[in-house]
Formats: sequence, C-alpha cells, structure tokens
Amino acid sequence: MFSVSVSPRRAAVLALCVALSPVPAFGAPIEPISWEEASDLSAGHYIWRPQLASDGPVEVVISLAQQRAYVFRDGTLIGYSTISSGAEGYDSPVGRFKILQKARTHRSNRYSNAPMPYMQRLNWNGVALHGGVVPDYPASHGCIRLPIGFAKALYEATSLGGFVYVTHADFASPDEGLDLARSHADDPLTPSRDFAEAVRPEEPGVN
Repeated sequence: MFSVSVSPRRAAVLALCVALSPVPAFGAPIEPISWEEASDLSAGHYIWRPQLASDGPVEVVISLAQQRAYVFRDGTLIGYSTISSGAEGYDSPVGRFKILQKARTHRSNRYSNAPMPYMQRLNWNGVALHGGVVPDYPASHGCIRLPIGFAKALYEATSLGGFVYVTHADFASPDEGLDLARSHADDPLTPSRDFAEAVRPEEPGVN
C-alpha cells in the first residue's frame, strides 16, 4: 500500500485552508421576491429570479399607477421592474393584450428611427414593450419602456401570444395584481386606437 507522510505543521496548514475555502452554493435556495424589496427599487432598476419557477405560462402585469411591471411564471413572481409608460398626450392603453410580434432589434418608424431593443408588440398601432431609458415618470410615446437588462430577460422568457395585462390600478401586493389580471383574462383584446390601421396586414410603424 502506498502512503504519503505529512508533517504535523503541513497538516495543520492544509486543514486551515480547507476550513477557509468557500462552500459551493450549489442547491442554495433562491429567496422569493419580497414586496419590501421590490418597493425599494429606484428608476431604471429591476429584479429577475427565473429560478423561482422554471416552467409554466408567463403572465405580465403592468401597473401604470405604480410605473411597475410584474412577471409571473406558473403563478410565481419571477421578475419585477420599474417602467416608463406613455407621457401626457401619449397615454399607454390599458386592458388585455397578447404579444403579437417579437424582434431583438427594432427601430421606430414614427419617432426619429429611435431604437427599440427587445421589442414585443402589443397592438398594431404603436404600442410595445421594449428596452430604453426609464426615468421615474411616464415619458414614452405610448410604449412600455423597460430597463435594457430586464427587457432582454423578459424577451427570452415570453412567447408569441403571451398574456399581458395593463391597468391603472395601484394594488397592494403582486398576488393582488395577478388576481386582477386573471379576472380579466377572458376580456376582448384591447383594440388599437386606429382600427383601420390595426387590421392592415402589412407592418405598421411603432413608436
């Protein structure tokens, strides 16, 4: 049998190194997103923890009153973000939407060729979710602006036809927001402001 002798001093050093080595975090539980944690977000920031629910339908709830977006997968809150919706005169529409089109790179056909990364179209008259500058007030031409990192993560989590609900409600918890959205899950889709444009088969401009 082959053996290696180690001096008492070397053995003590090795034991200390093992004791001070970081313990791998594999299998460590992921903390749920708390209401307090989410409420403390400043403009342009977000939380994204997709590990909390790895499978199931994705539902997006937008509160214009709060300027916040909630993302649920299989009923579990996996993402929360600040947003910037339509400024005065360009109010973002409310109601039930489905994701009609997705494009990682897109530019506005209406507003100075402005970039709209990770665009997810909600109607055929200029309203979409997309990445952009997110101040602490409504500043868009009707779209829902998201922080770039959040827009990318959301883009990769959703599918065409996915459920999005936009409301003026200022609810007291994420679960209350999801319950409100689900209570309107069978509502007709919110129409575009210009129905004639909404039914056109060709690609219309978006803001």
